[in-house]
Amino acid sequence: MLNTQRVGGVAALVEAATFIVGIVMFVTLLADYTTGDPTPAESVAFLVDNQAALYVWNAIIFIVFGLALVPVVLALHERLKAKTPALAQVSTAFGLVWVGLVLAAGMVTNIGIGTVADLDGTDPDRAATVWAALDSVQNGLGGGNEIAGGVWVLLVSIAALRSAVLPSALNYLGIVSGVAGLLTVVPPLEAVGAVFGLGLIVWFAWLGLLLLREFNVSMADR
Repeated sequence: MLNTQRVGGVAALVEAATFIVGIVMFVTLLADYTTGDPTPAESVAFLVDNQAALYVWNAIIFIVFGLALVPVVLALHERLKAKTPALAQVSTAFGLVWVGLVLAAGMVTNIGIGTVADLDGTDPDRAATVWAALDSVQNGLGGGNEIAGGVWVLLVSIAALRSAVLPSALNYLGIVSGVAGLLTVVPPLEAVGAVFGLGLIVWFAWLGLLLLREFNVSMADR
């Protein structure tokens, strides 16, 4: 169990870092693409000129995030299963579903970037059409709403609150962040996705430090 908690703690810190790096790139290197409402043709033009940055961004926010999420989900399942077995099982299922969705979003988008860039050289109109379709798929899988992630964080936080295996303040933060994630399914409320993202930076960082501190204390007591 101790090794699972240690790995989960490190992975939780990685999760927080992916959010931070992703947001920084979002508002700096990719600002011309991520702000405003660019047309498909304008998006393709930016994509062609900034393929490397977009590859890195997608790899961080989707691929690295998805891979690191697995040990976090398993570490929390291990902590919750004794006192809240049903919630632990359901929350773990949603956590692993979230892993699959974000990995799929990252892989689809990165393959799509290369395909669209190649098409732009021969058929710009088709490239714009393909990118508009790919962007919709990516948003549906992991960018436009946060249903799976919101449900996972919400259920984990409720279970941890009931079983008192995590600090209450951390659990309440998780509940607020989880509800914010669920609200992104309502188009007029998509802006609350920022609450979900910023809340999870703190939640993952806090969780990671907590798991690692408890691991170190356990090892020192041996």
